[in-house]
Amino acid sequence: MTGPLSGIRIIEIAGIGPGPFCGMMLADHGAQVIRVDRPGGQALVGDPTRDLLNRSRVSVNIDLKKPEGIAAARRLIASADGLIEGFRPGVMERLGLGPDALLADNPKLVYGRMTGWGQDGPYAQAAGHDLNYIALSGVLDACGRAGDKPTPPMNLLGDFGGGGMMLAFGMVAALLSARTTGKGQVVDCAMTDGSAVLATMIWSLRATGRWNDARGTNFLDTGAHFYDCYETADGKFISIAPVEPQFYADLIARLGLADDTDFHVQNDPHRWPALKVKLDALFRTRTRDEWCTLLEHTDACFAPVLSMAEAPSHPHNLARGTFIEVDGITQPAPAPRYSGTPTATPSPLSQDSETARGIWQDVGYSDDELAQLRDAGVIA
Repeated sequence: MTGPLSGIRIIEIAGIGPGPFCGMMLADHGAQVIRVDRPGGQALVGDPTRDLLNRSRVSVNIDLKKPEGIAAARRLIASADGLIEGFRPGVMERLGLGPDALLADNPKLVYGRMTGWGQDGPYAQAAGHDLNYIALSGVLDACGRAGDKPTPPMNLLGDFGGGGMMLAFGMVAALLSARTTGKGQVVDCAMTDGSAVLATMIWSLRATGRWNDARGTNFLDTGAHFYDCYETADGKFISIAPVEPQFYADLIARLGLADDTDFHVQNDPHRWPALKVKLDALFRTRTRDEWCTLLEHTDACFAPVLSMAEAPSHPHNLARGTFIEVDGITQPAPAPRYSGTPTATPSPLSQDSETARGIWQDVGYSDDELAQLRDAGVIA
């Protein structure tokens, strides 16, 4: 194993969305992540080995509805540094796999819990998805253009930024604490909380009078003419974001607008709509590639808006190795990067029976015991 988390073992109780993303982040950076799946369970994308969120870990199958399965899971978890699960509050306790039981088995265990609403509160037992969680945190209301309804930003802010990534950070923080104190703990990661934290800078701006609740009217939410996307002559799009005055001046000069006094005042919201109209007309006069020729590699804060099909082949992404191909599937490479403990190339989820057998032997099961568990349908 390579990466800064090499030597860490994490047990992941299989789920969808943010839990697997957390597992992916930990595995990408060197942790041994063992995914516990239900025998015969159906994967979200059909073939679990082609689900990129499952990459770089091994799968073992345990029937958690059987007492022998719970006993096997507890033995496996006792060998680990951390556990991540994404059930509703109380489900793991009813299975006999709650924090009290598992921390009694392994006092250094970091028990990561991924939910939308959190382990407590009036909504804790309600079903929900990313969109609901960022709606409650106040983030969704700020996403969208002026005069339009809130626009869902895919499931990036709740599931992944405020969910899986936040849990991965919490796990690493608690693992460091366990190494220092010898004591594990529960990490209660709620997507409502996490998405709220992602908006901390906006709360700062709001507190200082630089942000208002009317979406699409602020300088970072498409209200300003200098922070937006514009259509080009070929029906594609470019982005500009020169927030700082020196970068704004550079853009305006390169666009040939330095003598247009309408653009001399950057931060007057009353002027923004009219300036947007002017820029919209200007950017439609050239193709996206022509604007790239003029504005790339400058301080104008410019980039072409690339599709997912285009992004992997852009020269900058190629030079950085931002995307990689594994078994014919193009995917983002692990990030961030390390000078002393580089990460390995991800690999598809392993369902290899010999690898799983080695894990079970590592926690004390004999071949005869494994055969009995297989015959009883406890493990696959």
